[in-house]
Amino acid sequence: MLLRLRKGEDRRLRAGHPWVFSNEVDTASTPLTAFTPALTARVVSDRDAFLGYAYVNPHALISARLLSRDERREPDAALLAGRIGRALRLRARLYPTPHYRLVFGESDELPGLILDRYGDVVVGQIATAGMEARKADVEAAVREVVAPRTLVWKNDGSARDLEQLPKELTVAFGALPETLEIVENGIAFGAPLGQGQKTGWFYDQAANRARLRDLLPQGARVLDVCSYAGAWAVTALQAGAREAVCVDASASALEAASRNAGRHGMQVEPLRGDAFEVLEALAGAGRRFDAIVLDPPAFAKRRKDLPKAQAAYRKLNQLALRLLDDEGLLVSCSCSWHLPESELLAAIQSAARHVSRFVQVLAVGGQAPDHPLHPAIPETRYLKAFFCRVLTG
Repeated sequence: MLLRLRKGEDRRLRAGHPWVFSNEVDTASTPLTAFTPALTARVVSDRDAFLGYAYVNPHALISARLLSRDERREPDAALLAGRIGRALRLRARLYPTPHYRLVFGESDELPGLILDRYGDVVVGQIATAGMEARKADVEAAVREVVAPRTLVWKNDGSARDLEQLPKELTVAFGALPETLEIVENGIAFGAPLGQGQKTGWFYDQAANRARLRDLLPQGARVLDVCSYAGAWAVTALQAGAREAVCVDASASALEAASRNAGRHGMQVEPLRGDAFEVLEALAGAGRRFDAIVLDPPAFAKRRKDLPKAQAAYRKLNQLALRLLDDEGLLVSCSCSWHLPESELLAAIQSAARHVSRFVQVLAVGGQAPDHPLHPAIPETRYLKAFFCRVLTG
């Protein structure tokens, strides 16, 4: 079928962006109501110039996503396998062990698909109806190209609601593991799958955690806020920290953090509760730290959430700064794409002035290279991390 764009609406696609929004479609000549979800269409300009092959969802705001820009190459199972193979070659070159994000959606020209590799287990997430319809081809490609023991679909993301897809946990092949095994920066971890966040692990922070080892004060007292399975805390302990406290609202996450520390003959102090309330309580108890990591969930999932998110980031950083000793290290992160890097830095600076602290930014981090950026899609550059030296006065 044919999907024609309105006059002038081809500029973004020609610049490299792969999305077509519903208001860009010439619905008079190619009505979206004529499409069934996941159908492949030829996308053309108002002058019928070929722009690409895309899968279509007439019920979604992003009504089409390009899979191929080669008019001679209509998307098929072989194209999906080729893209996964190309993604695998990059990660195999970058990482010494098979623990990484294998496919990062549009950045790997596989829109709507996430694949994370945990040794011989692959955990995937599908966010779009178009990729859901191609799930069998993806499964065959993963089996052929990667050859893992198990492929699990952990399709519980909120994006599926927008595409009218059910949330579910299913096993494509192999046996469902209770625990995922990870090696990150040479450190072994375990993470829950069924009750875990995302696919089970946050590979995007791996490079930032490696940076932590270089900047951490020796013998530091470390506070890991929104710790999940304790990756920051255990990394700090392995780098010479003398104690680590993990704060999280989830009991199962804190249990995983304790187990991960125990794997290496170490221990963490788990504190369960709301991050803001726990930090207030720690200040009231007179606790002090030499390094604090703030790695909260996204406070701004939508653009309209941004004002509240800015206030939340400012408050969280302010609470953390009150707990840091002089010349301490603050690692402040945000995974909210709607919060620009400059706004996170402004929140840190505002928080510092409010508690009469001076902040020096030592390093700025983003997501690890297994989450490559798509130059035409700002949303693919979502993770920000500031490493700050905090001084009194």
